Amino acid sequence: MTTHVKRAFKYRFYPTDAQAAELSRTFGCVRKVYNMALDARTEAWTLRRERIGYNATSAMLTVWKKTEELAYLNEVSSVPLQQTLRHLQTAFTNFFTKRARYPRFKAKKKSRKSAEYTASGFRFREGKLTLAKMTEPLNIAWSRPLPEGVKPSTVTVSQDSAGRWFVSLLCEDPGIQPLPVNGNAVGVDAGLDHLLTLSTGEKITNPRHERRDRKRLARAQRRLSRKAKGDGSNRAKARRKVARIHARIADRRRDTLHKLTTRLVRENQTIVIEDLTVRNMLKNGNLARAIADAAWSQFRSMLEYKAAWYGREVIAVDRWLPSSKLCSICSTLADKMPLNVRTWTCECGATHDRDVNAAKNILAAGLAVSACGAAVRPQRDSSQLGLSALKQEAQRREP
Repeated sequence: MTTHVKRAFKYRFYPTDAQAAELSRTFGCVRKVYNMALDARTEAWTLRRERIGYNATSAMLTVWKKTEELAYLNEVSSVPLQQTLRHLQTAFTNFFTKRARYPRFKAKKKSRKSAEYTASGFRFREGKLTLAKMTEPLNIAWSRPLPEGVKPSTVTVSQDSAGRWFVSLLCEDPGIQPLPVNGNAVGVDAGLDHLLTLSTGEKITNPRHERRDRKRLARAQRRLSRKAKGDGSNRAKARRKVARIHARIADRRRDTLHKLTTRLVRENQTIVIEDLTVRNMLKNGNLARAIADAAWSQFRSMLEYKAAWYGREVIAVDRWLPSSKLCSICSTLADKMPLNVRTWTCECGATHDRDVNAAKNILAAGLAVSACGAAVRPQRDSSQLGLSALKQEAQRREP
């Protein structure tokens, strides 16, 4: 039996005033239930060293709905409330397995506004989606069709900080199948001057999306800073203006990365990248803004899940691999390689472009690791054997 990949299809929609009010109430109730359940679980552990799970918090929700103080929870669909308890359970599971920090409370103004509906909480017929507690279907801008003959299993409604409404439909996509094996392999060196440099010698220009809107963003932020915190509507308008600029930057960046990653996955069977610690690199005050704009972590995440979809392999090599100052021809290691040096000549006479040479070394290290049979997978704990494997490969090539 063939199992299809589940994929989320995200669309923008335009709610009526009544729908917007209903969804806003739902967002508030979801946040309230999540915070109350988190408080109850924290208190149970702190006072009694008792771990309570989803079933216990679900029973608490039933009790809460019967109280006069929380009777308003009955006014919204119960499905998103149950789902937020499941999300809290997942958050605790990730915490106990040391994959995430301890769950935090959701703030009214800072947390993401969203609500998740399972099959019992919505109706999808003839291309029209109607949520529980609503009489009219959502006015969705269908920017692309859903796969033919499939129905969503889960629907998530959200509103971003710019005030835009989105609906995400989780469906099985039969169109995602492994691509034919082509045997191509490419090394990818991430940078700031060029967003990506490939081992083939191709350089992909960094669009610098944030820099293009930096003046407009700074002007909007200055206007926001002049609004007093108690200045309700005027401050809200100024805040939305800043959020819209940020959203436009993020949308352009995401679109660029989707196109790049899709192309790399379609053209290559094996893609080798560096295992960069972007979080630590962002501590560099001079380069933090440019590194954040390059979105290397988002690039890697997209590359990994698309490779899993289409039967490709992503290899991440040791972040300490001296890829820039190691000659890709004779494997001689240069003493120093400051950032301002873009081309250099090795003792063997080979002249290297810094970034292209680095991409070639990354590719060689990744292929060496793969050939050694190491357990390389596209997860975040990717192999740290890149440097030693490259040395072994260099020794093997020596006459």
